[in-house]
This record gives sequence, C-alpha cells and structure tokens, in this order.
Amino acid sequence: MEIIPSDNNAPVNMEMHFEPVFLNSEPNNEEPQPTRRRKKKSMVWEHFTIETIGVGCRRACCKQCKQSFAYSTGSKVAGTSHLKRHIAKGSCQFVVHNHQLDPSTPLSAPSKLATDSTGPTSETPRRRYRTGTASVPYSVFDSDRCRQEIAQMIILHDYPLHIVEHPGFMSFVRNVQPSFEMANFSTVQGDCIATYLREKQSVQSLIEGVPGRICLTLDLWNSSQTTGYVFVTGQFVDNDWKIHRKLLNVVMEPFPESDSAFSHAVSSCLSDWNMEGRLFSLTVNQPLTEVGIDSLRSLLSEKNPNILGGQLLLGQCLARSLSSIACEALKVSQEIVKKVRDCVKYVKTSEVLGEKFLELRQQLQVPSTKTLALDDQTCWNTTYEMLLAASELKEVFSCLDTSDPDYSKGPTGEEWKQVENLCTSLKLLFDTANLLTSSVTIPTTNAFFHEAWKIQLELTRAATSEDFGINTIAKPMQTTFNTYWKSSCLILAIAVVMDPRFKMKLVEFSFTKIYGEEAAGFINLVDEGIHQMFLEYVGGFEGIGKQEEVAGPGLTDFDMYVMETASQQSKSELDQYLEESLLPRVHEFDVLGWWKLNKVKYPTLSKMARDILTVPVSTVGPEMVFETGRKEMDRYRCSLRPETVEAIVCAKDWLMGGNGIESGDMMKALKMEFPI
Repeated sequence: MEIIPSDNNAPVNMEMHFEPVFLNSEPNNEEPQPTRRRKKKSMVWEHFTIETIGVGCRRACCKQCKQSFAYSTGSKVAGTSHLKRHIAKGSCQFVVHNHQLDPSTPLSAPSKLATDSTGPTSETPRRRYRTGTASVPYSVFDSDRCRQEIAQMIILHDYPLHIVEHPGFMSFVRNVQPSFEMANFSTVQGDCIATYLREKQSVQSLIEGVPGRICLTLDLWNSSQTTGYVFVTGQFVDNDWKIHRKLLNVVMEPFPESDSAFSHAVSSCLSDWNMEGRLFSLTVNQPLTEVGIDSLRSLLSEKNPNILGGQLLLGQCLARSLSSIACEALKVSQEIVKKVRDCVKYVKTSEVLGEKFLELRQQLQVPSTKTLALDDQTCWNTTYEMLLAASELKEVFSCLDTSDPDYSKGPTGEEWKQVENLCTSLKLLFDTANLLTSSVTIPTTNAFFHEAWKIQLELTRAATSEDFGINTIAKPMQTTFNTYWKSSCLILAIAVVMDPRFKMKLVEFSFTKIYGEEAAGFINLVDEGIHQMFLEYVGGFEGIGKQEEVAGPGLTDFDMYVMETASQQSKSELDQYLEESLLPRVHEFDVLGWWKLNKVKYPTLSKMARDILTVPVSTVGPEMVFETGRKEMDRYRCSLRPETVEAIVCAKDWLMGGNGIESGDMMKALKMEFPI
C-alpha cells in the first residue's frame, strides 16, 4: 500500500492503492508502513478543505465562499454539524446561486462547480460509505412560511400571542434557524388575523353554496371582567347532503345579562355572513326572559320567515338542560353524596387504606365493573361514575375498619339504597348526554326524540312513585326537564316524522305512553303542525313576487290557480310519504343520505326534511357536555382586542375542522436536516 503524504498547509487528498494478497505467500520483510489516516466519509468534505492556522489549530474553509469555520484545537474537534448547516440552510451564497439556476437540484447535493487545491475537477462524485440514509430534497428557507406556521401553532394550541417574545421560545427558534427574524407581538397578531381572514373566505364560499337554511346556536361565556362572549355557531347541510358545524362569530357583550345581548350577537352574525332571510332556528344555552324572546323575534321576523308562527324559532340546549337536571338531583342528595366522596377520598389518598381495601374486596369476592376514583365536581358525569363504582363496593366500605373518627360518618344501609336510586335517575341523563359527546359525526335532530321522550316518561313515573326516596329525587328533576320538553317537543317530534323508519308511528306510541288518555290531542298538534309547515314550504319560500314579474300583467288569476294546484300536489306528496310502510330499523342509518336518494320522488318534502333535521339540540362542543357551570373566558384572552379573540378562536375551529394543519409543520419549516 502506498500513502501519499500531504503538506499540513495543503488540503488533505489521499489516494489508496491496494496490492493483491496471496495466501501462503512469503512473509514481507519490508519495514512496517506508518499508521494510515482514517478517510473522511462525510460528504461535507466535498465542500470544505482543512487549513492549519497555527500549532494544533485547524479550520475548515468553504471551497465556494472561502468562509472559515472552527474545526479543531489541540485534541478537541468541533465536529461537522455547523458545516452542514452552512450548506443546507442556504447561508453559502454560492450554493444558493447554483440552486436558483437549477431549482431541481437540492442544496445538499454536491456542487458540480466544486474545486480542490488543483483547480476545477471533472471527476464524478466519490462513493459514499455510509448507507441507510435516503437523500432528501430540501428547499430554500422561507421566512414568510415560518411566520404562517407560528401563527397556526398559536391558534391551534391556544398559546398566548406573547410567546414570540418569551426568551425561551426566542432562544429555541434562534438555535433552530439563526437566519429567521423573530416576529414580535404586533406582527404575530397580524399573522393570526391574516390566517383567520384566509380561512374565512373558504367558510364564506361554503355558506354561500348552502341550498337550504341555516341554524344557529348561541352559547354565552362569562369572564372575570364581567363582560360576556357569545359564541355563535352555524349548522347546515351542503349540496352533497353533508352536515356541517362551523363557529361563525365570538361577539363580546359588555352587558351579558341584558335582554338584548343575544339579539345583538345574532344581528352581528347575520350581517357579517350575509345570512339575512336564510335563518331557520336558534338554540340558546339558557332560558330567556319574555323581553329577550320578543327582542329576538322582532329582529328575525323582519328578514326571516317565522316557521309555524315562530314556534320552531327558539330552542333550549339539551346539554345544558341535562346538566341542570343532574345538579338538581345531586343537590337533593348532597349530604349522602358528600359521605360517599369522603369514603372514596380515604381509600384513594391513603396507600395503607388502599391496600387494605383491595384485600377486603378479594376476601369478600365483591365484583366491580367500574373504576373507583374521586370526582371532579365541575363535571357531573364524574360524580355519577364515582357513586356508581362506590355503590358496587358498598359491602367493602362497610367492612373497612379505621381509627379515623371521620370515617364513621360513612353512608348507612338506607343511604346506600338512596345512592342506588340516585344512580338510576342519573343514568337516564348520562346515556342521552353521551350521544352528544361524539366528535366523529354530527347527529341529526331525529336521534334525540327517542331519548327525550324516554326521560320524560321515566321521570313522570318516578315523580309519582310511592317510594319516598325515588319520589324525592325525581320531582325536582321532572320540573326542570318539563321546561325543556315543552320548548323542544314539537321540533323533535317533526324531526322524527322525517325519519322513514318511524314517521308518525313513534309519535303516537310515545305520546300514548306519556299522556295516556290525553295523548290524542298532542298527537293532533304534531300532525297539524307538520302539514302546516309543509304548506309553508310549498307556497311561502319560493317567492310569489318573482313569479308575478316573470308572468307579466293580466295573469294574476292564473298564478293563483298554479299555486293552489301546486299546494294540492305537494300535500299529497306528504300524505304519500306518511302512508308508505316504515323502513326496517337498522342501527347505522343515514337519514340525510336517504333523503338525498329520494329528493326526486319528494322534491318539496326533502327540502323541509333537510332543514328540520339540521336543527342542533346542543350549543356546546363534545368536551363541555357534562360541565355544570357556564364557561368562562380566560384572563389572557380578555386582555386582547375583541376582534383578535374572535379571529384566533374561530380560526382554530376552522383549521381543526378543515384539516388546515395539513399545510405544514413549524419544525419542518424551520429546521432542515443535512443528510450524511
């Protein structure tokens, strides 16, 4: 083997010649060769040479721009990471220039114009020795793109806008990409609003293409500053009969308890999204005063049709109603609930008692399907689950002996029975509320008639029970649920009639169970309501004025004849639907998909079904269904301008729902790895 030495001041350029080796050959009596220097394998050395600056000090020099970098001092070697960044990040202007001439060539590829100490070379790139690392193409660092990604990061993860001025975040970004000019608060606020406006255009286009009417929900949030924020959400069906739910506005209200708070928020939404004349219903998260209801009706009656005289205009939030009813039940039994909570606390917060509890449970062979855990008193479902688990383990709690005097105040046998009654009552609410927690699909209105009438029936029976314990719990629950049932019964009943698996049959069956001999009157109200509503769709929504303009003068009588004929035909369309046999009851049934397939057969009825099945029964998202109190806007967002709060909250809803996060990843935009 021949080693060509190199001068310390010249670039290292080693050539290796291999002599063939024969087995059983004579031993080589030549003098031993000097130790061979390890060949540098990193492709970074295609772009750098090593220069000796002084005794024990060497620096790496870029072949293209001649910039010098630290390499080694004595026995310490600086490594090659900073050299890779010089090439991959676009800091070397010569490499950037080559990339601009040929964008298809990645920055990390060996430059064809690379030179060595002897001048330009035409040799092909030497073989890389490290395998398993795929060559990844990289683009030039884009500062604007990074700013967009930071704005999306702040919106999606609820980070404060001031994060861009936090020293830790600034240091992180500076180390990832030194050439990025960090944005300040004002800049990132503008970027977030720009993201909001960009996404709003997409939502606006979607709403403009909606063929039917739009339903709104109004959810009022409190704040520590005594102001309120009304979250206005729209629900509608597109041309492909897919249901959408979009947060449209977050309106700051200086006086949230005033009767005009909701009407102001609705007015802002209608003008902002150009939805005047297209509103079908409103669902609110709290009971309104008569003045508040009149304020909303007067606002909407001017530019929106009042279906059935406005009977369907306002509805209450089912999730809030269920939470209120659950709180009423827990309030009646609050002393017993506290005793159970204390028992669970003793077991779960003491390791010794916890082990003893498990031993007793094994000895008594008490099965339990629930996990014993302390409840979060702001979410009633956790209290229900705690009571249910503790009730299954009541025998173990009764046998648990402790010297703590407070533990002796645990529930008695009668009190454990009351806990079971309470769990039975709460289960009705829990099962219904669980339907609202699905984040995969948006449920249609018809799905909740079944749940509502079962709750009404069971609470009515329990409230008239001879068992004093059951009666005591059920009466306040029934009183509260009656308020919801009266306000929402008609719209839920009409919605279930639009389900071809049930039609009027389920209304007749359920009302007979609830009202007994008085059921016929309530059934007639639903039947008359659905027929009257259908006639309004036939004659009221198509616009007689437009027909008169097309027809011209002298044909008024003919126009009236056409309208009457159309009315008779449309009415027979409804009767035909009601007289047809019920469809088989399959669990996964797409009611909107069925109406899409039958819109030619039922052209007018399908429009009515599309609107009525879209009415939302809840004003809150799946994560807030079980919360017992009204939501409160955090202090930080209250310190921002109302326009900024609306922008970041709405944009998050649109980005999450519209998969806007696909557009990129901040780390991917900031940092580009250099392949070795």
